[in-house]
Amino acid sequence: MTKNDILRRIRYVFDFSDDQMIGLFAAADVTVTRAQVSNWLKKDDVADFEKIPDVLLATFLNGLINQRRGRREGAQPEPEKRLNHNIVLRKLRIALDFKEEDMLAVLGLADFRMGKHELSALFRAPTHKHYRECQDQVLRNFLNGLQIKFRGAQQPD
Repeated sequence: MTKNDILRRIRYVFDFSDDQMIGLFAAADVTVTRAQVSNWLKKDDVADFEKIPDVLLATFLNGLINQRRGRREGAQPEPEKRLNHNIVLRKLRIALDFKEEDMLAVLGLADFRMGKHELSALFRAPTHKHYRECQDQVLRNFLNGLQIKFRGAQQPD
């Protein structure tokens, strides 16, 4: 999954308008234009398509956390310069205030089975001996499960 795929799917899951998308970036103290958001959301083969930089996707996810959970006191966290699926999954978990059971239930909605130990390995420090890298299929199925939970349907292709 590309970063742009992740952004498109999150927008669809929560049914965000362009203004709401811009507002999420603003919630993390970054100003973006409607044209930028529009170009990030376009399909990869369209002329105006732009890849969203990791730092801006991290900023968007931080804005989602701020919007759904409230702003944290003091200085805001710095957005990561390099994102991987583990970080994206962690930020979504924080934004949605999900516990382990909630995560497994959402994965189950997408007919994806995962054990508690497998799930917890995704949230460990990369230096931990039981750390596991989050694969595309896990993130894709988690986003599909969120879509079923919040929209009640599969995404049209």
